[in-house]
Amino acid sequence: MEATKKGGIPLHLLMLLGFAIGLGAGLYVNLNIGPETDWVLWLTSNITGPLGQIFLRLLFMLVLPLLFSALVIGVAEMGDLGALGRVGWKTLLLTVVISTIAVVIGLVMVNTLRPGDGVDPALAQQLLAQGAEGAAGIVENAPDELNLGQFFLELIPSNVFAAASNNLVLPVMVFALLFGIGLVMARSPATDQLQHAIQGLFEVMMKLINLVIKLAPIAIACLMFNLAALFGWDLLVRLAAFVGVAVAAMAIHMFIVYPLCILLLGGRNPLAFFAQVREPMVVAFSTASSNATLPVSLRAAETELKLPRKIARFVLTVGATANQNGTALFEGVTVLFLAQFFGIDLTLTQQVIVMLVCILGGIGTAGVPAGSLPVIAMILVMVGVPPEGIGLILGVDRFLDMCRTTLNVTGDLVIATIVSRGETDPVDVPAPLVTTVTSPG
Repeated sequence: MEATKKGGIPLHLLMLLGFAIGLGAGLYVNLNIGPETDWVLWLTSNITGPLGQIFLRLLFMLVLPLLFSALVIGVAEMGDLGALGRVGWKTLLLTVVISTIAVVIGLVMVNTLRPGDGVDPALAQQLLAQGAEGAAGIVENAPDELNLGQFFLELIPSNVFAAASNNLVLPVMVFALLFGIGLVMARSPATDQLQHAIQGLFEVMMKLINLVIKLAPIAIACLMFNLAALFGWDLLVRLAAFVGVAVAAMAIHMFIVYPLCILLLGGRNPLAFFAQVREPMVVAFSTASSNATLPVSLRAAETELKLPRKIARFVLTVGATANQNGTALFEGVTVLFLAQFFGIDLTLTQQVIVMLVCILGGIGTAGVPAGSLPVIAMILVMVGVPPEGIGLILGVDRFLDMCRTTLNVTGDLVIATIVSRGETDPVDVPAPLVTTVTSPG
C-alpha cells in the first residue's frame, strides 16, 4: 500500500512487528526474570511506560480539535439539511441495529456456554479481594442508576469550552454538529471564509497526527512490553473461559455479521473490504482507543475504500464515540459472566434491561482505553451483582479492550461504507485532503 510505505515497509507491518517484539520481550521477562526485579521496574517506570504514554498523549492532544473540525466540515459539506438528515438517520438506524445484534450474540454465548459457573467460592472471594482496590475508583465514579433524562441533558453543553477542557467528547460533538448545521443555514461570504479556516484546522491536525503516528511501532512495543512484563498472564489463565467466550462472540460479530452487512447492504466484497481497512484495525488493536484511531480510519476511508469525503468524515467522527457495538457486546458478556460467577441468576426481563443499557452505554462510552468500565459498574448495581466484582476482569481488560476497540473501529467503517452506497461528493469539493498530507510510516 503506497500510502503507508516508508523505506518499502508498510506501517501496519511495522506496528505488528513492534507489537510482537514488545509482547515477546515482556513475557520473557515475566516468566524468566520477574516483574519485581529492580532493573525491570526501573525500565517500565522510566523508559517504556513514559514512551508509550507520550505517544497516547500526543494523539489525545490532537484528537479533540480533529473531532470538531472534521465533524463541522463533514456537516457543512452535506450541502443541504435534507442530505444531512438522510445520512444522520441512516447512521443512527444502522448503529442501533448492529449494536443490538452484537449484544444479543454476547448474551446468547454467555447463557449457552456459562463461563462463570462452577467457580470455587473461596477462589471467587480471593479474586474479589485482589481486584477490590483496582475497582474502587471505578465503582466510586459510576452512576448509581440509569437516568435517561440526565443522559440526554448532559449531551447539551452549557459551556462548550468547559466540556472540552474536561474531555467530554459527546457534548463537544453535539456543539460541532450544531455549528456545522449553522454553517449550512447561514451561507454567506463570511461563513464561507470561516468554513475554509476550519478546513485549514483539519489539515493542520491531520498533518500533526501523521507525524505522531510515525512513532507508533516504537510506542506499541513499549506498551506491550509493560503489559506483559508487569502483569503476565496469571489472571488471563484464571479467567480463560470468560476471555474465550468474549473473544468468540466478538469474532462472530466481526467475521460473520460485518461481512454479511458489507455484502448485502454495502454491495462490496468483504475480503477486499478487510484488506482495505487492515491499518485502522491494527492501530485500534494496539492503542485500544477509537478516538486515537480516528485519523487512520479517515485516511483509509478516503484513500482505500474511496468513500465520499462528506460521508466518511461525518459517520466516522460520530462513530468514534457513538457507534461502539464491540463495547456494547463486551458489557453484556461481562455483566452476565459476573452474575454467574457470584451465583446470581438474572431473569429474562433483567437480561433485556442489560441489553438496552448496553446499547445506550455503547453510544455514550468514551472512545478511550477502559472507557466502558464505569458503565459496567453501573449495570452491575442495577441488576444486584456486587459492583466490586469488576475488579476480577481488570487483569485481562487491556487485551479485551484491544479486541472490542478493533470491533468498534471496524463497525464504524462498515456503517460508513453502507451509508455511502449511492452517495457522491459534490463536484465542486476539492480533492481529498489526505493527498496533500505526508503519509505516515
